[in-house]
Amino acid sequence: MAATGRSMPASCPWPSPISAALSARCSVGPMPVAPSPCAPMPSRSRSAKTALSFGAEGIGLARSEHMFFSPERMVALRRVILSEDEEDRSRAINGLIDYQTGDYSALFSTMKGLPVTVRLFDPPLHEFLPRSDEDIEETAASLGLAVRALRLHLERIAEINPMLGHRGVRLAITYPEMLQMQMQALMAGVRAASETQSEPVAVEIMVPFVSTASEVAWVRDRFNAIAANSGLLRTDRVKFSFGTMIELPRACLRAGDIAQMVDFFSFGTNDLTQTTFGISRDDAPTFLAAYQRKGIYERDPFVSIDEKGVGEMISIAIQRGRAANPRLKIGICGEHAGDPTSLKFFAGLGVDYVSCSPYRVPVARLTLAQASA
Repeated sequence: MAATGRSMPASCPWPSPISAALSARCSVGPMPVAPSPCAPMPSRSRSAKTALSFGAEGIGLARSEHMFFSPERMVALRRVILSEDEEDRSRAINGLIDYQTGDYSALFSTMKGLPVTVRLFDPPLHEFLPRSDEDIEETAASLGLAVRALRLHLERIAEINPMLGHRGVRLAITYPEMLQMQMQALMAGVRAASETQSEPVAVEIMVPFVSTASEVAWVRDRFNAIAANSGLLRTDRVKFSFGTMIELPRACLRAGDIAQMVDFFSFGTNDLTQTTFGISRDDAPTFLAAYQRKGIYERDPFVSIDEKGVGEMISIAIQRGRAANPRLKIGICGEHAGDPTSLKFFAGLGVDYVSCSPYRVPVARLTLAQASA
């Protein structure tokens, strides 16, 4: 989860499972900084409270996939993905809705009316599937499948380059029941929180890893239908926003088309840097140090934003997006949101907030205040 304030939030360092799920949010000048939480409840609520104590003004990134990492939830999610029995999948979906409802309700209640940006399921599918022989055998037994049949199924959906494969919005489109499950849990969590607090619940739904406006439109139409059916659109106790994460070069170039369908953009600078440079962040350490020693790169583009390349992509997207939708809200989410050099650059782009790990909110707020002075 990311925290929000009127100063920009920093990103979460991966060693901490708590901060990895949640990003705090703060603004630039009048813009907020928000934290990003990824740990299960109650850790996520504790992480949100920490961000609030540092001056965060919301949650800039709540990673919904982290709600599935406990063993019983993982089993249910695998049923949704792998089971060949429709009733079995339906039971698993209902169980996951119940799990998530409590998580969302607790998070919204902790934030007491401050905005919470919930990113829809993003990671590659393989991260949630069994891998070891023992895990495959146990999963096959729980699903009532032959081990050989399950192995064949896993081989069919295996990917060579999963980080550019079946993830993000592509999962929502190919597994619409997973989108339905997340939306229903969100609506139930919103309803539960709205019934126990005086402040309206402010929820921002964010679609990850989009490259075309048609993908955004597909998800938006289903979100609107589910929200309308919930009855929550008819009450002033809830405020919904719909937006997308911009993390692919094509999305930046077609930002004008996408902006007409959303309320906000949040730039995912980690993936945008990877896809603009064509460099895997996980593999970059094997050669980036040599590049810097030899003067090829002035600095690590995964630490400080590459202003001339990635930065220009962001600038183009903001210009085109706001030309098509003048009310478009702009956020920054990624490791760069906690880097002072990058924050000064973002402050000059007219962004509305940045999202970072809770413990980086004070640095983000100070840097942004200095940049706007």
